[in-house]
Amino acid sequence: MVLQQGIPVRIWGTAGPGEAVRVEFEGQSVSTTAGAGGKWEAWLKPLTAAGPLEMKITGASAMVVKDVLVGEVWLASGQSNMEFALSGAMNHDEEVAAADHPFLRLFIVKRVEADQPADDVTGAWEVCTPKTAARFSAVAYFFGRDLEGRLHVPMGLIESNWGGTPAQSWTSREALQNDPALQYVAGEWQRVLADPALRKPYPTAPFRLYNAMIAPLTPYAIRGAIWYQGESNTSETHAFRYRRLFATMIEDWRNRWGEGDFPFLFVQLANFKANGLWPVLRESQAEALRLRNTGMAVTIDIGNPANVHPTNKQEVGRRLALAARALVYGEAVEFSGPVYRQATGEGGALRVWFTHAEGMQAKGGGAVSGFTVAGKDGNFVPAEARIEGDTVVVSSPQVSAPAAVRYAWADDPECNLINREGLPAVPFRSGEPRYQ
Repeated sequence: MVLQQGIPVRIWGTAGPGEAVRVEFEGQSVSTTAGAGGKWEAWLKPLTAAGPLEMKITGASAMVVKDVLVGEVWLASGQSNMEFALSGAMNHDEEVAAADHPFLRLFIVKRVEADQPADDVTGAWEVCTPKTAARFSAVAYFFGRDLEGRLHVPMGLIESNWGGTPAQSWTSREALQNDPALQYVAGEWQRVLADPALRKPYPTAPFRLYNAMIAPLTPYAIRGAIWYQGESNTSETHAFRYRRLFATMIEDWRNRWGEGDFPFLFVQLANFKANGLWPVLRESQAEALRLRNTGMAVTIDIGNPANVHPTNKQEVGRRLALAARALVYGEAVEFSGPVYRQATGEGGALRVWFTHAEGMQAKGGGAVSGFTVAGKDGNFVPAEARIEGDTVVVSSPQVSAPAAVRYAWADDPECNLINREGLPAVPFRSGEPRYQ
């Protein structure tokens, strides 16, 4: 296994009621006593990257856990694009063959649901080899491989995901019940239960995946989480409300782990020909950037319009790793494409101001595409756009007094604005909630 460096680490288990238990690891010896129900826990003081090591746990009997590493531990969760295995990724034969990383460890949580929070999951730590990596999350693997190679410390990845599932399934019952703005989730589920026709295609119930596949992990010390989900919330009911649901889920997880505002990095939905609501869901995802220690990998340029599961998971993992390197590990690297700040009127045009805008350009050269403008009537038309420093000036002969601007505001938009690092601009619409 891999234990998280730099913070207190809980070791826990079961023994006979009242049984004395001792944990010995890396020069530390911690004693504790099992409670009346047989549960015990012991806390190790913060550790430094090391390994392989041995941990000895002694009670009425003794056990030795071998080949323990200390380094960085990340949880990877979401739905099918996080579940998408390395064996199906772009260039998968070469990638699988090269997946030999002794200091990268993988743990897959078995898919199961539960009505009440569970104490344990089914799964096992495995060394990253071509065989074990092939069935592991491609996005998580590329994320972990990148960080392990740059940080030069052991890396542990815990995969807990389930294709086709909505965010409410990964949020605790208490978090959903305690937020008045999320009462619609329970009401919707009751309607599903009452209608067999609705129950059959509905992915899963609220909170049941949290109970079975997240709650048992919360005692385990982690550095942070990566998340790729949202496709199952792109309905008319959920797309806009997702911003409240998603933020609630993030804060819920942080509260459950008790480690403060641990880093939460997520993937914004890629381009895909869908139902017209994906831009709203993307906006809802981006709203989570208001929370501390969050980062977003934009994938509007690397999707597949005809397949909701694009195979270029390498770049998704790389962009998540960029966010981690900058926001978590303090590297001076650009981790985001241009981000909308504000739009100001300028004659018959709008000047759009961006952050993360150094070296803005049209990918591949030529004209900038993806912008539309509208007057007060709200009718958006394609706009001409020219880059001026960290701004883009947009206008259209059809709109004499533009009042609003949008960029990449479509399920599968034609858009090409990037910064010097080649990172794509974040889709946006002016006049709506903003994020930095």
